[in-house]
Amino acid sequence: MREAGSTAATGREVQRSARGLRGFTLLELLVVVLVLGLAAAIGYATLGGDDRGTLVREARRFAGALEYASQRAQMRHETLGVSLAGGGWRFWRRDADGRWAALSGDDVLAPRALPRPLEGALVAYAGRAVAGDAIVPLRASGRNEPAAFALRAGVHEAVVGTDALNRVAIAGPVALAR
Repeated sequence: MREAGSTAATGREVQRSARGLRGFTLLELLVVVLVLGLAAAIGYATLGGDDRGTLVREARRFAGALEYASQRAQMRHETLGVSLAGGGWRFWRRDADGRWAALSGDDVLAPRALPRPLEGALVAYAGRAVAGDAIVPLRASGRNEPAAFALRAGVHEAVVGTDALNRVAIAGPVALAR
């Protein structure tokens, strides 16, 4: 036979083991939700939702390609051109007949599709407004007319400008007036 004390001890052990199987406390659940929320916020800030940062990167990439194209035109004694419209840019080469042909065989000057939600446009050439699909020439002589290209993302805009000495500058990004 068992003693009365041993039965009571067994009952307490059963109660303790049942308590351990009930689940998490409210505090533990709140800590987990807090950690997941912080991880989601950091991921959002790092991976997406940064149109302004994307705008700056693409403006720098475009400015670098413009500088490279201007130098290439001078070094190879050829006339190149650039167009920026809607969702991307493209570089061109003027053939012997004076017509523009899409440039190929150069990774730096390959056509580039802008990431969403960016859009681009040629704003001015030689101090005047021009059609959006115009091609801006980059001459072998190195004497080029000033040009301005606008890149937009949401409420921000950056302007990539070239001058007569083939210098490229980026203005912005700035918030657009509503």
